Amino acid sequence: MKKLLILFLFVAASTALSAQNVQLHYDMGKTRKYLTSTVESFKTDKYGSTFYFIDIDYGKAGDKGVEGPQLAYFEIARGIKFWNSPFELHVEYNGGFGQNKVQNSYSGYPINDAWLFGGNYTWNTKDYSKIFTLQGMYKNIRGKNDMSFQLTGVWNLQFFKNKITLSGFADFWREDNTFFLNAPLGTTTNYVFLTEPQFWYNVNKQFSIGGEIEMSSNFALNHGFMCNPTVAVKWNL
Repeated sequence: MKKLLILFLFVAASTALSAQNVQLHYDMGKTRKYLTSTVESFKTDKYGSTFYFIDIDYGKAGDKGVEGPQLAYFEIARGIKFWNSPFELHVEYNGGFGQNKVQNSYSGYPINDAWLFGGNYTWNTKDYSKIFTLQGMYKNIRGKNDMSFQLTGVWNLQFFKNKITLSGFADFWREDNTFFLNAPLGTTTNYVFLTEPQFWYNVNKQFSIGGEIEMSSNFALNHGFMCNPTVAVKWNL
């Protein structure tokens, strides 16, 4: 899922800032071939920052048998800072749900929601054209892991007078998984890795074209490595 880097782009700035964007991705993964929309919002205030995004996958009666919205996923994060420092406290919630259709019957399933608590530290150049943030968090996954962790790295790099943006994130976390669609029963794993580097050509301040490459291990019911590239457009509101 997307975590575009607007959350951390101006985390060290002292003035109030806000940004929103809408993205539309076409997923070219072997078993996907569907559209995903993403809505993101970020705003700072004197006590920190608030970020959220909503992803919706749109099926075409493929492997899940669903035409229209087949999966929705939501993340919201609050950064808390009462001081002038690159360090910020962090609290986050993740959750979502999806649906399948077999013949004329629908069935729904949850995406195990999770609470995360911790902190992040941000490095940036003076003009904020190059930024990297590292997060370390305690993670509670409902129904799975009461005591888990997540490490996250986030980057945003601007080149050629902001015409090219390289952004992305990498997550590594503890999650006990015992069921996969591409592995024998009894297969178990304890860790998940997910990264989504994005590449954007900024036509102007509002419109960008590009895409991302989702690379993962033991993620989304897939055992082992998986790679799913997308092509995308983005509109900054």
